[in-house]
Amino acid sequence: MTEVPPREVDEPTLLVTLTGEDRPGVTSALFSALAQTPATVLDVEQVVVRGQLTLAVLLTTGGSESVRAAALDVAEELDMKVRCKRGTGDAAHRREGRLHVTLLAAPLLPAAIAAVAEKLAEQDANIDRIRRISRWPVTTVEIDVSGGDVPSMRREISVTAAAHGIDAAVSPAGLARRGRRLVVMDVDSTLIQGEVIEMLAGHSGRAAEVAAVTERAMRGELDFAQSLHERVAELAGLPESVLAEVGDAIQLTPGARTLVRTLQRLGFTVALVSGGFQEVIAPLARTLGIEHVEANRLEVVDGVLTGRVRGDVLDRAGKAAALRRFAESEGLPLSRTIAIGDGANDLDMLSSAGLGIAFNAKPLVRERADATVNVPFLDAVLYLLGIPREEIEEADRADDLDTPH
Repeated sequence: MTEVPPREVDEPTLLVTLTGEDRPGVTSALFSALAQTPATVLDVEQVVVRGQLTLAVLLTTGGSESVRAAALDVAEELDMKVRCKRGTGDAAHRREGRLHVTLLAAPLLPAAIAAVAEKLAEQDANIDRIRRISRWPVTTVEIDVSGGDVPSMRREISVTAAAHGIDAAVSPAGLARRGRRLVVMDVDSTLIQGEVIEMLAGHSGRAAEVAAVTERAMRGELDFAQSLHERVAELAGLPESVLAEVGDAIQLTPGARTLVRTLQRLGFTVALVSGGFQEVIAPLARTLGIEHVEANRLEVVDGVLTGRVRGDVLDRAGKAAALRRFAESEGLPLSRTIAIGDGANDLDMLSSAGLGIAFNAKPLVRERADATVNVPFLDAVLYLLGIPREEIEEADRADDLDTPH
């Protein structure tokens, strides 16, 4: 194999930055002109914002003035602005500690971006690039950062984001963000709107009693297992047929179908872990193509609910254990897992995952999660993973589907 000669670190370079109204042929014109010079290309970046083009090219010049002259001629011909900056070598290497900071809001105000940028500067982190991930129904921008540390940056950015009423996520860049992942979701008030046990209680005429037990649990008078046993006891005597009726009445959270099918298109594995009931959740999972489901089970005797739970209660620790089992069965490390939930019962699962996302969660959960989503669209989770809405809509159109909201 031919040995590649080392590049000169002090060779003359020229950074050409061309700006102006975008139109077909600008890039072609510049590089066609440069092709007549001894220049070689070291780096190229181009962006178009609202019809305004910025094209930056880092070139070697071989010491020839013809490279700069060619750039000036093209700018004059196209009636565009050009800036030429001389230098030496290719200083394009980013510092260590590369990460992504994603900001999501409706609306996203300049003050929020200013505050986050100031916090990054205070941490001696550099903003390398900013891109828009979604425009509507929420605005999402992703900031590429170098010189940062993910754990400390998560703490700093989360406080700043909360102060400005926006959602934020900090995630490592590079290969850590690519490839297959496991995404584990809570069900009640996350994948679906409302709580299954409250829907069942409505059929039994005991909704008030179940709500009272829930309130006691919220006050800390009962742990999850105790509260579940007491609430399930209020369902005694219901015919088994109400399970299917409640299943048919379930309403998915807006964006849930979009989230699941997009993750599945990417080859991700999606799983559901719920303190609700397998008898209601498993049929829903099948309609969404989700194979992994872990939930509590209701005891039924002679076609009637007994008011008891079969087996151990799937509580806070059980949810985290289920995430670990699913990851092991998929051959994935925990660093490649994502957990989404809203309640204290999800905290262990969120902390065990590589990325824990609090979705319209209680304050305690938002404070402890790696990232937050406080808009009512579950597919906003995709933006935190760097998946642009335009690509989601394009994939849906290819399958003759409408992307909701």
